[in-house]
Amino acid sequence: METFFRPVLVSAAVLAMALGLELLVGDPVSRWHPVALFGRVMGLFIDRAPAAPPGSQLFSGLALVAGGATLVSVGCAVLLRTAGGAHPLIAIALGAALLKTSFSLRQLQDEAARTGTLLAREGVTAARGPLSALVSRDIDELSPSLAASAAVESLAENLSDSFVAPLLYYVFLGVPGALAYRAINTLDAMIGYHGRYEYLGRAAAKLDDVASYIPARITAALLVISAGLAGANGLQAVTIGIRDHSRTASPNSGWPMAVMAGALETQLEKPGYYRLGNPGRMPDPMMIQDAIGIVRLAAALTCMLVFVAAIMVPLVR
Repeated sequence: METFFRPVLVSAAVLAMALGLELLVGDPVSRWHPVALFGRVMGLFIDRAPAAPPGSQLFSGLALVAGGATLVSVGCAVLLRTAGGAHPLIAIALGAALLKTSFSLRQLQDEAARTGTLLAREGVTAARGPLSALVSRDIDELSPSLAASAAVESLAENLSDSFVAPLLYYVFLGVPGALAYRAINTLDAMIGYHGRYEYLGRAAAKLDDVASYIPARITAALLVISAGLAGANGLQAVTIGIRDHSRTASPNSGWPMAVMAGALETQLEKPGYYRLGNPGRMPDPMMIQDAIGIVRLAAALTCMLVFVAAIMVPLVR
């Protein structure tokens, strides 16, 4: 019986400790953070990737994302096996620390809250710092309404990419799976866009689309439930989510963002790219706080969901 339940206890303990670390310390910004280190290492290969022709770039990009994801997942598995050989509790502590590096929510909420406060008091220029940590678009060209919209969009999209998805991959593929997802998502953020890395980043972008497909839709469903619990417009969240999710270039990010637009009864816009929701209440600093409240509820639901799954999956296996 003890052997039967041990995987359940280990899985739940690692998850609980990782979430505890998130509550206590968040995700400190440091050049020594594992994700930052991974980005710098991958950057060395990106700088040496062929500039042409497209076929060579495609092959190099595929090798980069496959090699990066394999490196972190296999390295993680070796570390955990070695730690487990020393003592099970060491493996659990190490697993929790590694899992924590795959997700972040507190920093996202803190930067969004700072954006809302500075935007309300001093305007877009004052909010440049925290807003630039949330989005990559040109902040200088944003009106206060568009700046608030950008913050709300980031909250919705990153709830999926930076919290729900890594935890779901942990449940089914363990800590190595969560870190592999983070590696793919990080490379997509680095090179998975049109322009300079059009071909080099295509493999990372497509693989991220596949890896994020189910988590994005689960996130949208959790946001709908949370909107209802928070007193927002849950019915419109469903309607707008179904209607507008395909308006973004990404097949995934449109789901949580469109749902959030419907829940807040507003229109979220990235000029020249998309508009989600119906014109109504204009995005403003207070709306950022409303979005944070909905995201917190969705995160709490996520934790309950993954804890149940973390207990059930080892039992099924």
